[in-house]
This record gives sequence, C-alpha cells and structure tokens, in this order.
Amino acid sequence: MKLILLTLLILLTQTAVMGQQIIPLWPEGVPNQNASKEEEKIMRTHIVKIENVQTPSLEVYLPSKANQTGKAVVICPGGGYRFLAYDWEGTDIAKWFNSKGIAAIVLKYRLPTSSSLINPQWAPLQDAQRAIRIVRQNAEQWNIDGSQIGVMGFSAGGHLASTLGTHYNEDTLKGINTDPINSVSARPDFMMLIYPVITFDKKHYHGGSKNALVGKNAKQETVDYFSNNLQVTADTPSTFLVHSADDKAVPVANSILFYEALVKQNVPAEMHLYPEGGHGYSFAIGKGRLQGWTDRLYEWIREL
Repeated sequence: MKLILLTLLILLTQTAVMGQQIIPLWPEGVPNQNASKEEEKIMRTHIVKIENVQTPSLEVYLPSKANQTGKAVVICPGGGYRFLAYDWEGTDIAKWFNSKGIAAIVLKYRLPTSSSLINPQWAPLQDAQRAIRIVRQNAEQWNIDGSQIGVMGFSAGGHLASTLGTHYNEDTLKGINTDPINSVSARPDFMMLIYPVITFDKKHYHGGSKNALVGKNAKQETVDYFSNNLQVTADTPSTFLVHSADDKAVPVANSILFYEALVKQNVPAEMHLYPEGGHGYSFAIGKGRLQGWTDRLYEWIREL
C-alpha cells in the first residue's frame, strides 16, 4: 500500500513540475447546456478522438520558466464540429509550441451535435471566448504576456478560431452567466488558421461543418454571420494561414477569401499555399515541402 501511494505521489509531482494541468472552463456550471445522460466518448485509434464533450476544459502546457517567451496559444482541434482530433491537432501541437518557449493551451470545446445543448451554434464560441479570458486572467501566474495570447485552429477548429477572431465581442452568454471574468477581453492578439473552414457559402463550404453548427436549413443571415470572411474588420487580429490547393474536403478558397478580406481591411496577414497535401495533415510528416509549414509559422510568430 505504501508503495502504491508513493508511486501516485511521484506521478502527481512529475505532472506539477512539467506544468501540465487540466482546468474546467465552467467550474460553477456549464451554460447553455441541460443535464443529461449523454456521455463523453474518447476513441483511441491512430489518433485520439473525443465526441460528445460534456465538460469543456483547458489542458495547459507550459515550457520551463527559463525558456518562456511570454507568448501563448489556445489551440482548437478540428473534426468537423462532430469530434475533436485531440492529440493530432491538439496536444501534439502544444508540445511543439513548448519546444519554442511558447505556452500552449488545448481547448476541449463542446460540439454542436451534442443533444445536451440548448442553443448548439453558440456553444463552441462560448467556450473559445472563455478560454481566452481564463488564459488572460492567469497570464501573470503562467509567465505569459497578456497582450501576446493567440488562437490556433485546424479545419473546423480553424472556423472556431476565426469566429473568435471576428466575433470576440459577441455577448454569447446573454446574461446566463455573470462571472466577473466576462469583463476580461476575449480578443485573441493573433490567429493561426491551418486548412481552416471559413465560409458557409455553398460554392466553397465544407458541408459537414456547416450543417453540424447551424443546420442544413439555416437562414441566410446565420450563414453570413458564420461566414467569417464577411465579418473581418480593421480590428481583426493579425493572421497566419496554411492550405493546400488539392484539399478536397475544405476548398483552398476558404483561406483565400479570408486572406483577401484581411488585406482589404489592412490587417497584417501571411498565407502559405502548397500545391499538394490534401486535408488534415497536422505536422505533415513525410509530405515533402509541406512539412516545413511549422518553420514558416515559427518565423512568423517569432516576429510578432
């Protein structure tokens, strides 16, 4: 028994030393959600997939204090708003950021396909806004510069990240949560969008993401609201984009439309388009020159 307790103590100590912790987004109760018997599902195959998120959270990865640059990134994994590619486009990416001295926080956000939700289309954005506020509130404790907190998203996670970047001032809670943290700015200071879903226009959209978030028969005003290229303003954060021309799932036009909107508003933007790569490649290991996209990202983020 003593040996078991000692082992547990060592494991807990190692976790604390590494700076990794999991924080619930809504410890006082998750808004916009009914109590239900629905259960979160974690599937471990070649990647870790999470479905039916019931308790949204942040998984915090901090580099050693000596290596920290002061920058931080909230990461939104993709999965078509139906699941989260949690390690593939989340925790693996967080560890890479740590190797560059950048704090990384993986967002396990609610998915609009959950039957527990009251107004499904608002849940992901509610969670993303809350994530930025929590990181900003903890900036001093985590050795982060409160003005250097960005958001990153892959595929549908890129849609969520760009929704946050264009709708950070939206009052998504409508008075249902009065926590003082709501007065903290939810605006990300920069965005990194990797093969992102941007538009819900049928000409270029990823139908699965659009239908999961707003439904097949959404009103045009809702489609336009969540077509984030139409929502860019001069206050939209600086943005880095990566996409492949042969992406059959999320057409490259998504990134191009967003880039053009940013340029029109004089928002600093950098876009890297690759001829091949398809969709959903994470680090793109073994995919030739595409594998260098993280080098381009690091060059960009280092100069912010």
